[in-house]
Amino acid sequence: MSLPAVLKDRLRLPVVASPMFIVSGPELVIAQSVAGIVGSFPSLNARPQPVLREWLTRITEALAKHDANNPENPAAPYAVNLIVHKSNGRLEEDLATIVEFEVPIVITSLGARSDVNKAVHSYGGIVLHDVINNAFAKKAVEKGADGLIAVASGAGGHAGVQSPFALIQEIRQWWDGPLLLSGSIAHGRSILAAQAAGADLAYIGSAFIAADEANAEAGYKQMIIDSTAADIIYSNLFTGVHGNYLRGSIESAGLDPANLAHSDPSAMDFGVGEGAGSDTNTKAKPWRDIWGAGQGVGAVDAVLPVADIVGRLSREYADARTSLLAGYSR
Repeated sequence: MSLPAVLKDRLRLPVVASPMFIVSGPELVIAQSVAGIVGSFPSLNARPQPVLREWLTRITEALAKHDANNPENPAAPYAVNLIVHKSNGRLEEDLATIVEFEVPIVITSLGARSDVNKAVHSYGGIVLHDVINNAFAKKAVEKGADGLIAVASGAGGHAGVQSPFALIQEIRQWWDGPLLLSGSIAHGRSILAAQAAGADLAYIGSAFIAADEANAEAGYKQMIIDSTAADIIYSNLFTGVHGNYLRGSIESAGLDPANLAHSDPSAMDFGVGEGAGSDTNTKAKPWRDIWGAGQGVGAVDAVLPVADIVGRLSREYADARTSLLAGYSR
């Protein structure tokens, strides 16, 4: 099955930037799309809810202006992430705003809902659903998702525990539709490896936390630069769902990364309430104080504009393809 036009025709690089809580805002999304990859943000980053309309207006106007001034090099499309878990009391309002603006790509997380998919399909949009195992992937497709995002071990945020090779292999046994791979992808070689493993596109987050346009404080960006895979801690304490976080931010909150308590999954909190984070005996909050990141942070060594990051990834990707083909020709 070929990719829908929205996922290939305007992409400089086969990459979708993942939506990151707090970090992803209009500046980052616009820069990513103008650079030639799909930019995205979680709808819950726009607070209070009416701000979502302001952000979508800003993004659509900026991309339209870019396209008018650069007809030979139009921007890539953008995406909005919806948390469809029952804890998200804003879901219906956010979905209505997304439909009004006809957001081209919607990324759904933490549950799959047919009604959400139908609403996006009503105006011609597509839905990509993130999954951490094959069973969830099948449920998402059964409920009408157009594509899947395999969130494998090592990914930032709410990551799974399965090897990217195992996860992609199982999904590709029955699914020939759009498939993205997330998990420690921060170098052009890794983008090519994701495609070789069976994915159509790479899903990249942590490499953009240190971007100039990212809504991350200076300490967060520096910690991304200073950290390696060994500094990523996998825990469900902070939101009720297992995720990957920077060791340094956990220590700064007065917690011992080696002795974190386990949270009750029923206390899930994705940024709309008190939830799991209120039981940690600390005022630190997930995403704001406990900083998420994936195991690919070792490839990040400087704070740079998005255009430079995408440029680096593009050169690395091209070099990797050339090297691989040269190796096979010998």
